Amino acid sequence: MPSPTALLHSQPIAQRIDALLDLSRQHAERFCSPDAWLARQRYLAQHPTSIVVMKCMDGRIHIPHATRTPLGIITPFRNLGGIFDLGWPYLGELLTESVLHAANNGRATLMLITYHFSSGHQARGCAGFNCDTDAAKAHAYAIAQQAGELFGHDHQQVYPLVCGFETDSDAMIIHGQGGAVLDIRDEVGQCASELPAKLANLCPDMPDDIQRDLLPLLVGNLAHVSELIGVARELEIEHREWVICIGRGFDFLHLPNTALIIGPYGPDLAAPIATAASIIDANMRAGRIPEDGFMLLASTPYQHSGVDRARAELKSRFLSAFAEQVIRLHHPKLAEKMRRHTAVVHWPTRRMDSLDASSASS
Repeated sequence: MPSPTALLHSQPIAQRIDALLDLSRQHAERFCSPDAWLARQRYLAQHPTSIVVMKCMDGRIHIPHATRTPLGIITPFRNLGGIFDLGWPYLGELLTESVLHAANNGRATLMLITYHFSSGHQARGCAGFNCDTDAAKAHAYAIAQQAGELFGHDHQQVYPLVCGFETDSDAMIIHGQGGAVLDIRDEVGQCASELPAKLANLCPDMPDDIQRDLLPLLVGNLAHVSELIGVARELEIEHREWVICIGRGFDFLHLPNTALIIGPYGPDLAAPIATAASIIDANMRAGRIPEDGFMLLASTPYQHSGVDRARAELKSRFLSAFAEQVIRLHHPKLAEKMRRHTAVVHWPTRRMDSLDASSASS
Protein backbone atom coordinates (compact mmCIF):
# COMPACT_ATOMS: atom_id res chain seq x y z
CA MET A 1 0.00 0.00 0.00
CA PRO A 2 1.38 3.45 -0.87
CA SER A 3 2.52 5.60 2.04
CA PRO A 4 0.57 8.75 3.01
CA THR A 5 3.45 10.78 1.59
CA ALA A 6 3.24 9.00 -1.76
CA LEU A 7 -0.53 9.50 -1.83
CA LEU A 8 -0.07 13.22 -1.14
CA HIS A 9 2.31 13.60 -4.07
CA SER A 10 -0.38 12.39 -6.46
CA GLN A 11 -3.07 14.83 -5.35
CA PRO A 12 -4.03 18.00 -7.26
CA ILE A 13 -1.84 20.97 -6.36
CA ALA A 14 -4.56 22.80 -4.37
CA GLN A 15 -5.06 19.75 -2.15
CA ARG A 16 -1.33 19.30 -1.69
CA ILE A 17 -0.93 22.92 -0.60
CA ASP A 18 -3.87 22.68 1.81
CA ALA A 19 -2.38 19.52 3.33
CA LEU A 20 1.01 21.17 3.77
CA LEU A 21 -0.44 24.25 5.45
CA ASP A 22 -2.55 22.02 7.67
CA LEU A 23 0.64 20.21 8.69
CA SER A 24 2.06 23.56 9.76
CA ARG A 25 -1.03 24.32 11.84
CA GLN A 26 -0.88 20.91 13.52
CA HIS A 27 2.80 21.44 14.33
CA ALA A 28 2.06 24.79 15.99
CA GLU A 29 -0.80 23.29 17.99
CA ARG A 30 1.43 20.48 19.27
CA PHE A 31 4.24 22.90 20.03
CA CYS A 32 1.95 25.17 22.07
CA SER A 33 0.11 22.43 23.94
CA PRO A 34 0.48 22.50 27.75
CA ASP A 35 2.22 19.13 27.89
CA ALA A 36 4.73 20.09 25.17
CA TRP A 37 5.45 23.41 26.90
CA LEU A 38 6.02 21.72 30.25
CA ALA A 39 8.19 19.05 28.63
CA ARG A 40 10.44 21.75 27.17
CA GLN A 41 10.70 23.63 30.47
CA ARG A 42 11.58 20.49 32.40
CA TYR A 43 14.06 19.32 29.78
CA LEU A 44 15.87 22.66 29.66
CA ALA A 45 16.07 22.77 33.46
CA GLN A 46 17.78 19.38 33.44
CA HIS A 47 19.82 19.84 30.25
CA PRO A 48 20.54 23.55 29.67
CA THR A 49 23.17 23.21 26.92
CA SER A 50 22.06 25.01 23.77
CA ILE A 51 21.95 22.58 20.83
CA VAL A 52 22.13 23.71 17.21
CA VAL A 53 22.12 21.35 14.24
CA MET A 54 23.53 22.05 10.80
CA LYS A 55 21.77 19.69 8.42
CA CYS A 56 20.52 18.96 4.95
CA MET A 57 16.99 19.94 3.92
CA ASP A 58 16.22 16.21 3.42
CA GLY A 59 13.03 15.44 5.37
CA ARG A 60 14.43 12.12 6.58
CA ILE A 61 16.87 13.89 8.92
CA HIS A 62 14.53 14.69 11.79
CA ILE A 63 16.87 14.87 14.78
CA PRO A 64 14.23 15.59 17.50
CA HIS A 65 12.18 12.60 16.35
CA ALA A 66 15.21 10.30 16.03
CA THR A 67 16.52 11.26 19.48
CA ARG A 68 13.12 11.53 21.22
CA THR A 69 13.89 15.10 22.21
CA PRO A 70 10.99 17.51 22.92
CA LEU A 71 10.20 19.91 20.08
CA GLY A 72 11.85 23.29 20.45
CA ILE A 73 15.01 22.11 22.20
CA ILE A 74 17.16 21.75 19.08
CA THR A 75 17.67 24.77 16.81
CA PRO A 76 17.95 23.66 13.16
CA PHE A 77 19.88 25.27 10.35
CA ARG A 78 18.75 23.63 7.10
CA ASN A 79 20.03 24.09 3.59
CA LEU A 80 20.27 22.20 0.30
CA GLY A 81 22.80 19.41 0.79
CA GLY A 82 23.66 20.62 4.28
CA ILE A 83 26.12 22.95 2.54
CA PHE A 84 27.18 25.90 4.69
CA ASP A 85 30.04 28.34 5.08
CA LEU A 86 30.33 30.11 8.43
CA GLY A 87 31.89 33.00 6.56
CA TRP A 88 28.53 33.75 4.97
CA PRO A 89 27.58 37.02 6.71
CA TYR A 90 23.97 36.24 7.61
CA LEU A 91 24.68 32.67 8.72
CA GLY A 92 27.62 33.79 10.83
CA GLU A 93 25.49 36.48 12.47
CA LEU A 94 22.63 34.07 13.28
CA LEU A 95 24.96 31.44 14.69
CA THR A 96 26.96 33.96 16.72
CA GLU A 97 23.74 35.48 18.05
CA SER A 98 22.57 32.03 19.18
CA VAL A 99 25.92 31.30 20.89
CA LEU A 100 26.02 34.70 22.63
CA HIS A 101 22.44 34.35 23.84
CA ALA A 102 23.31 30.99 25.39
CA ALA A 103 26.57 32.29 26.90
CA ASN A 104 24.81 35.29 28.45
CA ASN A 105 22.50 32.83 30.18
CA GLY A 106 25.38 30.68 31.43
CA ARG A 107 24.88 27.95 28.83
CA ALA A 108 27.38 26.27 26.55
CA THR A 109 26.52 25.37 22.94
CA LEU A 110 26.73 21.96 21.28
CA MET A 111 26.96 22.31 17.51
CA LEU A 112 25.96 19.10 15.71
CA ILE A 113 27.28 19.21 12.15
CA THR A 114 25.58 16.44 10.23
CA TYR A 115 25.99 14.55 7.00
CA HIS A 116 23.74 11.70 5.92
CA PHE A 117 23.96 8.48 3.93
CA SER A 118 22.23 5.16 3.34
CA SER A 119 24.00 1.93 4.17
CA GLY A 120 21.57 -0.03 2.00
CA HIS A 121 21.89 1.87 -1.26
CA GLN A 122 24.29 4.64 -2.23
CA ALA A 123 21.60 6.33 -4.33
CA ARG A 124 19.65 7.05 -1.14
CA GLY A 125 22.48 9.28 0.06
CA CYS A 126 22.76 13.05 -0.07
CA ALA A 127 21.92 14.42 -3.51
CA GLY A 128 23.71 17.66 -2.63
CA PHE A 129 27.00 15.73 -2.75
CA ASN A 130 25.94 13.37 -5.57
CA CYS A 131 25.58 10.63 -2.94
CA ASP A 132 29.30 10.83 -2.16
CA THR A 133 29.43 10.19 1.59
CA ASP A 134 33.14 10.94 1.87
CA ALA A 135 32.60 14.37 0.29
CA ALA A 136 29.67 15.11 2.61
CA LYS A 137 31.71 14.05 5.63
CA ALA A 138 34.68 16.15 4.55
CA HIS A 139 32.39 19.18 4.27
CA ALA A 140 31.10 18.56 7.80
CA TYR A 141 34.68 18.51 9.10
CA ALA A 142 35.40 21.77 7.24
CA ILE A 143 32.46 23.42 9.02
CA ALA A 144 33.76 22.10 12.35
CA GLN A 145 37.14 23.67 11.59
CA GLN A 146 35.44 26.99 10.84
CA ALA A 147 33.53 26.76 14.12
CA GLY A 148 36.84 26.45 15.94
CA GLU A 149 38.15 29.55 14.18
CA LEU A 150 34.98 31.45 15.08
CA PHE A 151 34.42 30.33 18.67
CA GLY A 152 37.78 29.00 19.81
CA HIS A 153 39.68 25.77 19.35
CA ASP A 154 39.55 24.73 23.00
CA HIS A 155 35.85 23.87 22.47
CA GLN A 156 34.93 24.81 26.03
CA GLN A 157 32.12 27.21 25.12
CA VAL A 158 31.09 25.86 21.72
CA TYR A 159 31.72 22.22 20.91
CA PRO A 160 31.47 21.36 17.19
CA LEU A 161 30.67 17.68 16.74
CA VAL A 162 30.58 15.91 13.38
CA CYS A 163 27.66 13.51 13.31
CA GLY A 164 26.61 11.09 10.59
CA PHE A 165 22.97 10.10 10.13
CA GLU A 166 22.21 6.75 8.53
CA THR A 167 18.77 7.23 7.01
CA ASP A 168 17.78 3.56 6.63
CA SER A 169 17.94 3.05 10.41
CA ASP A 170 17.78 6.66 11.70
CA ALA A 171 21.03 5.95 13.56
CA MET A 172 23.51 8.63 14.60
CA ILE A 173 27.25 8.13 14.12
CA ILE A 174 29.33 10.34 16.42
CA HIS A 175 32.85 11.18 15.26
CA GLY A 176 35.37 11.70 18.04
CA GLN A 177 39.09 12.32 18.33
CA GLY A 178 41.65 10.39 16.32
CA GLY A 179 39.11 8.95 13.92
CA ALA A 180 37.19 7.15 16.70
CA VAL A 181 33.50 6.58 16.03
CA LEU A 182 30.44 5.77 18.12
CA ASP A 183 27.86 4.16 15.84
CA ILE A 184 24.50 3.79 17.57
CA ARG A 185 23.74 0.76 15.39
CA ASP A 186 26.56 -1.06 17.18
CA GLU A 187 24.98 -0.27 20.55
CA VAL A 188 21.68 -2.05 19.84
CA GLY A 189 21.28 -4.78 22.42
CA GLN A 190 23.90 -3.17 24.66
CA CYS A 191 23.18 -1.45 27.96
CA ALA A 192 22.55 2.29 27.59
CA SER A 193 24.35 2.82 30.90
CA GLU A 194 27.64 2.16 29.07
CA LEU A 195 27.18 5.20 26.80
CA PRO A 196 28.60 7.81 29.24
CA ALA A 197 31.97 6.05 29.47
CA LYS A 198 32.05 5.47 25.70
CA LEU A 199 31.30 9.12 25.01
CA ALA A 200 33.96 10.28 27.47
CA ASN A 201 36.55 8.08 25.71
CA LEU A 202 35.37 9.24 22.30
CA CYS A 203 35.49 12.96 23.07
CA PRO A 204 37.83 13.45 26.04
CA ASP A 205 37.99 17.21 25.44
CA MET A 206 34.21 17.64 25.61
CA PRO A 207 33.21 19.58 28.75
CA ASP A 208 31.32 17.56 31.34
CA ASP A 209 28.15 19.63 31.08
CA ILE A 210 27.99 19.21 27.30
CA GLN A 211 28.59 15.46 27.64
CA ARG A 212 25.77 15.30 30.17
CA ASP A 213 23.39 17.04 27.79
CA LEU A 214 24.44 15.10 24.69
CA LEU A 215 23.81 11.76 26.38
CA PRO A 216 19.98 12.01 26.34
CA LEU A 217 20.15 12.37 22.55
CA LEU A 218 22.27 9.24 22.25
CA VAL A 219 20.08 7.26 24.67
CA GLY A 220 16.96 8.41 22.83
CA ASN A 221 18.48 7.52 19.47
CA LEU A 222 19.41 4.07 20.75
CA ALA A 223 15.83 3.47 21.89
CA HIS A 224 14.48 4.78 18.58
CA VAL A 225 16.79 2.66 16.43
CA SER A 226 16.15 -0.44 18.54
CA GLU A 227 12.40 0.01 18.18
CA LEU A 228 12.65 0.24 14.39
CA ILE A 229 14.43 -3.09 14.02
CA GLY A 230 12.17 -5.47 12.12
CA VAL A 231 9.72 -2.72 11.21
CA ALA A 232 8.99 -2.47 7.49
CA ARG A 233 9.82 1.05 6.31
CA GLU A 234 9.31 2.67 2.93
CA LEU A 235 12.72 4.16 2.26
CA GLU A 236 11.41 6.41 -0.54
CA ILE A 237 14.36 6.82 -2.85
CA GLU A 238 12.39 8.41 -5.69
CA HIS A 239 12.48 12.17 -5.90
CA ARG A 240 8.98 13.65 -5.83
CA GLU A 241 9.63 17.16 -4.53
CA TRP A 242 6.92 19.65 -5.42
CA VAL A 243 7.68 22.51 -2.99
CA ILE A 244 10.48 25.06 -3.09
CA CYS A 245 10.98 26.66 0.33
CA ILE A 246 13.02 29.82 0.63
CA GLY A 247 13.85 31.35 4.01
CA ARG A 248 13.55 29.91 7.52
CA GLY A 249 10.90 28.52 9.84
CA PHE A 250 10.24 25.20 8.16
CA ASP A 251 10.80 22.88 11.12
CA PHE A 252 7.27 21.48 10.60
CA LEU A 253 8.38 20.07 7.23
CA HIS A 254 9.86 16.61 7.61
CA LEU A 255 8.03 14.74 4.87
CA PRO A 256 10.57 12.81 2.78
CA ASN A 257 11.07 13.98 -0.81
CA THR A 258 8.52 16.76 -0.57
CA ALA A 259 10.36 20.07 -0.28
CA LEU A 260 13.61 21.64 -1.42
CA ILE A 261 14.62 24.05 1.35
CA ILE A 262 16.96 26.94 0.62
CA GLY A 263 18.15 28.79 3.68
CA PRO A 264 18.79 32.52 3.14
CA TYR A 265 22.36 32.18 4.35
CA GLY A 266 24.70 32.37 1.37
CA PRO A 267 25.62 35.32 -0.84
CA ASP A 268 24.22 33.60 -3.95
CA LEU A 269 20.58 32.58 -3.65
CA ALA A 270 19.90 32.51 -7.39
CA ALA A 271 21.94 29.35 -8.09
CA PRO A 272 20.23 27.07 -5.53
CA ILE A 273 16.80 28.43 -6.51
CA ALA A 274 17.49 27.63 -10.16
CA THR A 275 18.74 24.17 -9.17
CA ALA A 276 15.60 23.53 -7.13
CA ALA A 277 13.42 24.62 -10.05
CA SER A 278 15.32 22.22 -12.33
CA ILE A 279 14.54 19.37 -9.94
CA ILE A 280 10.84 20.27 -9.84
CA ASP A 281 10.76 20.50 -13.65
CA ALA A 282 12.44 17.10 -13.97
CA ASN A 283 9.97 15.57 -11.52
CA MET A 284 7.06 16.82 -13.65
CA ARG A 285 8.62 15.67 -16.91
CA ALA A 286 9.24 12.19 -15.46
CA GLY A 287 5.66 11.92 -14.19
CA ARG A 288 6.75 11.65 -10.55
CA ILE A 289 4.44 14.53 -9.63
CA PRO A 290 1.39 15.99 -11.42
CA GLU A 291 2.02 18.75 -13.93
CA ASP A 292 -0.74 20.98 -12.53
CA GLY A 293 1.56 23.04 -10.34
CA PHE A 294 4.19 23.39 -7.65
CA MET A 295 4.41 25.53 -4.53
CA LEU A 296 6.87 28.33 -3.79
CA LEU A 297 6.81 28.95 -0.04
CA ALA A 298 8.69 31.91 1.43
CA SER A 299 8.90 32.22 5.21
CA THR A 300 10.71 34.34 7.79
CA PRO A 301 10.50 33.85 11.59
CA TYR A 302 10.01 36.72 14.03
CA GLN A 303 10.00 37.00 17.82
CA HIS A 304 7.99 40.14 18.58
CA SER A 305 5.16 42.17 17.14
CA GLY A 306 5.81 45.63 15.74
CA VAL A 307 9.09 46.30 13.95
CA ASP A 308 10.34 42.71 14.22
CA ARG A 309 7.22 41.35 12.50
CA ALA A 310 7.27 44.13 9.90
CA ARG A 311 10.88 43.30 9.08
CA ALA A 312 9.95 39.62 8.70
CA GLU A 313 7.09 40.50 6.35
CA LEU A 314 9.35 42.62 4.16
CA LYS A 315 11.98 39.90 4.05
CA SER A 316 9.49 37.16 3.14
CA ARG A 317 8.01 39.27 0.37
CA PHE A 318 11.47 40.04 -0.97
CA LEU A 319 12.50 36.36 -0.93
CA SER A 320 9.28 35.33 -2.65
CA ALA A 321 9.60 37.94 -5.38
CA PHE A 322 13.31 37.21 -5.86
CA ALA A 323 12.69 33.46 -6.17
CA GLU A 324 9.90 34.03 -8.67
CA GLN A 325 12.17 36.24 -10.76
CA VAL A 326 14.89 33.57 -10.82
CA ILE A 327 12.44 30.81 -11.74
CA ARG A 328 10.87 32.91 -14.50
CA LEU A 329 14.33 33.65 -15.91
CA HIS A 330 15.59 30.05 -15.93
CA HIS A 331 12.32 28.11 -16.32
CA PRO A 332 9.67 30.38 -17.85
CA LYS A 333 7.27 27.56 -18.71
CA LEU A 334 7.55 26.05 -15.24
CA ALA A 335 6.91 29.47 -13.70
CA GLU A 336 3.41 29.46 -15.19
CA LYS A 337 2.60 26.53 -12.89
CA MET A 338 3.91 28.21 -9.74
CA ARG A 339 1.70 28.82 -6.71
CA ARG A 340 3.34 31.45 -4.52
CA HIS A 341 2.67 31.45 -0.81
CA THR A 342 4.30 34.07 1.41
CA ALA A 343 4.26 33.81 5.19
CA VAL A 344 5.88 34.76 8.48
CA VAL A 345 6.32 32.47 11.48
CA HIS A 346 5.86 33.60 15.07
CA TRP A 347 8.81 31.66 16.41
CA PRO A 348 7.75 31.41 20.10
CA THR A 349 4.58 29.58 19.01
CA ARG A 350 5.71 28.25 15.59
CA ARG A 351 2.49 29.74 14.15
CA MET A 352 2.69 30.42 10.42
CA ASP A 353 0.69 33.44 9.26
CA SER A 354 -0.03 33.80 5.57
CA LEU A 355 0.64 37.18 4.00
CA ASP A 356 -0.62 36.27 0.55
CA ALA A 357 -1.11 33.25 -1.66
CA SER A 358 -1.43 33.36 -5.41
CA SER A 359 -0.76 31.46 -8.58
CA ALA A 360 1.81 32.83 -10.98
CA SER A 361 -0.81 33.41 -13.61
CA SER A 362 -3.08 35.52 -11.39
